[in-house]
Amino acid sequence: MTVDRSLLEAGVLALLLTLAAGAAPARAADTFNIDPNHSEVSFQVRHFVTPVRGEFGNFGGTVVMDAADPSSSSVQFWINTESIDTRNDRRDQHLRSEDFFYVEKNPQITFQSDKVEKTGENTYDVSGTLTMRGVSQQVTLPVTYLGSISDGRGNTRAGFSTGTTLNRKDYGINWNQALDQGGFVLGDDVSVAIDLETIQKKDDGDQAGR
Repeated sequence: MTVDRSLLEAGVLALLLTLAAGAAPARAADTFNIDPNHSEVSFQVRHFVTPVRGEFGNFGGTVVMDAADPSSSSVQFWINTESIDTRNDRRDQHLRSEDFFYVEKNPQITFQSDKVEKTGENTYDVSGTLTMRGVSQQVTLPVTYLGSISDGRGNTRAGFSTGTTLNRKDYGINWNQALDQGGFVLGDDVSVAIDLETIQKKDDGDQAGR
């Protein structure tokens, strides 16, 4: 039986390509480290009748993003409670006390995701455990992916944004003062906004933000 040489070569090539494709490792999810120099964690709460704003200056964490399989993505995030800043030293000291965050015993606020669900082209519901002042609650954060870009220094940067409203009493932060005419000094609901710029982790180590 005579075998056409070109057909044989084509068959061998196809087999090699198939084997090579099967042996190639699947692309791993991308890990992004939070760049605190270009990120912000802020909040506001009603004081008498107007909102008072503040922020935390020390925080970090990682975002693992799997574009092909969002359910394999994850978020780990922490905030140093000592770093609270409302532009008033006396108030900040009170917020660090046992009446509020009790930073001596609760130095961090943490969030660990356990589920990521894609809800739109660039939006996700990220569910997980939020722990604050020793109390853990299950929350779902609506996260918007803001895109990614090269920063010109060999780093890939990606942006994420989320916002939610928390009831501080759910976490044991109950301090308040009653007003003579009725009502209280502070509101219970706290609006939180988190805007993160992140840097993709490289094989040779984490990249520091500039």
